[in-house]
Amino acid sequence: MTTSGELLLVAIVEMADGHAEAGQRYEDEVLAFLPRHGGTLETRMRATDAPTEVHVIRFASRDGYESFMVDPERLALRDRLGSAAPTTRVIEVREL
Repeated sequence: MTTSGELLLVAIVEMADGHAEAGQRYEDEVLAFLPRHGGTLETRMRATDAPTEVHVIRFASRDGYESFMVDPERLALRDRLGSAAPTTRVIEVREL
């Protein structure tokens, strides 16, 4: 269960067509930035029939998530990938 101030997210990450390996390497790198923003990767799963990943991520606060999103290293990596960068849908969730 999330405590007050915590943020629990599910990220559905779709790799760009023909760029699954580059997208997975990008995810490897940026997920390593989570701790510097108070984030923790709780689960990382890969679809068996599509170039898709699902991540469950917990942040100590919404501010941590927002700082992760504007992390200069993360943004630079994304820029370098260009059209090969994955697209991500983020859903804020709560445990039942």
